[in-house]
Amino acid sequence: MSVDVILGLQWGDEGKGKIVDLLANDYDIVARFQGGPNAGHTIEFDDKKYILHTIPSGISSKNTINVIGNGVIIDPYIFQKEVLMLENENIESQKSLYISRKSH
Repeated sequence: MSVDVILGLQWGDEGKGKIVDLLANDYDIVARFQGGPNAGHTIEFDDKKYILHTIPSGISSKNTINVIGNGVIIDPYIFQKEVLMLENENIESQKSLYISRKSH
């Protein structure tokens, strides 16, 4: 099994989320492993922009499992807003989204 990591070396706004979104269809799993709701990534698909703070940007890929990992801080209010936003756009996050029991 091989693993590829997209890791930013700056303070953010590097386009990591956009790169993951573009590559997600080629991977079985996309995992967000650190950060909190103050960070975010904007992805665009189907001619619409989506701003995500907690949910991994691979969520637009239908066959990819998305994992919120141990080092991610989850704000329940922001997380719920993201899930509802995706549901309103007919993107089913519940089938492909997993949350680590050790996330904060």
